[in-house]
Amino acid sequence: MKKLFDFFFSLNLILLFFPILIFIYLTILIIYKTNPIYMSKRSGQFSKIFLMPKFVTMKQNTPQVATHLLKNPSKYVTNFGKFLRKTSLDELPQLYSVLNGQMSIVGPRPALFNQDYLIKKRNFFKIDKLKPGITGYAQINGRDNISINEKIKLDYFYLKNNSIKLDLKIILSTINKIINIKNISH
Repeated sequence: MKKLFDFFFSLNLILLFFPILIFIYLTILIIYKTNPIYMSKRSGQFSKIFLMPKFVTMKQNTPQVATHLLKNPSKYVTNFGKFLRKTSLDELPQLYSVLNGQMSIVGPRPALFNQDYLIKKRNFFKIDKLKPGITGYAQINGRDNISINEKIKLDYFYLKNNSIKLDLKIILSTINKIINIKNISH
């Protein structure tokens, strides 16, 4: 059921946001003269590494670490990237990853390939058996403002309570947080 929901929901979102996707793509291409899509190495289901697409929001030569680990993250984010991150529009290309079965609409956010502690903990608690999501329980309960250990607790809660009802609650809460731009620090 979830697989079917993911497919049709992501397909409808792609169709709905298609003009915005094209606008963002062309804006990045014209202003920054770079490939507008960044393929980020992430840990996916069963800790398998995959390439997750995002719109480019960071300057070239930014270190490949979680943004919160950068000494001054704002110096690496482009002006247009700040807008994309605040509105979560940089995540729209991940709808393709949902269509091809690498991700789900709702699940634990995929860790960067080098976030060893997070990957190890998710593996230990079997959280990695879930497909990573565009949004998740940790995102609606703090996103950038919680520790990795708190994210693990929230991801574990999601693992144990996974249901369509919880997914719909997470989706609605995500939309609310995006509209109100809450808990997005960079």
